[in-house]
Amino acid sequence: MILKRPPLLVLMAGAAALSAVAHGVNAAGPQQEEAPAKAPPTRLGSAIQSEINENDKTTRERKRALDLREQALKASEKRLKNNLENQQGDAKPEKAGAGARNGEGTDEETEEARTYDQLARIYQAMKPKKAAVVFEQLDLDVQIAVARRMRERSIAQILAAMTPAAAARVSMALAGKRPAPRRGKSQPAN
Repeated sequence: MILKRPPLLVLMAGAAALSAVAHGVNAAGPQQEEAPAKAPPTRLGSAIQSEINENDKTTRERKRALDLREQALKASEKRLKNNLENQQGDAKPEKAGAGARNGEGTDEETEEARTYDQLARIYQAMKPKKAAVVFEQLDLDVQIAVARRMRERSIAQILAAMTPAAAARVSMALAGKRPAPRRGKSQPAN
């Protein structure tokens, strides 16, 4: 018996029909499967998800830190602006009053203030031990004027490096008290 082969066109039509049925089943199948069953996550899937969560958390923390820095910067800027306005407002009446009292301009006063400011910056830039040696030799009025223009930490380091008697005199003068006269070795302490 001789088997007759089916023509190629018939085979192609059959394959196309089977393919159409398979695509129809696949298209309908995933929608039905997704709803009822959720497969447990794999280790790789859970590792990826935890890494994404960590990255999101880090991003949120960075954003929060940047927001806080921005707020602090705005607050500092506002505070500096207010301080500048207050200083400018306070400086105008003082300058007018000083000129009227002395009959002189304020050029000498501002020059003196600039000199003290410059000295304060110089002493702040120096190492505290070396600054203390020179600072002790200054006149008490100059010490006070310069110390009042320095940062608290800088003057504290310089005072710590000074001799106790000199540091006490400057501290008393900064407090507005009249420093006690220098004591010799023969005078007893009270």
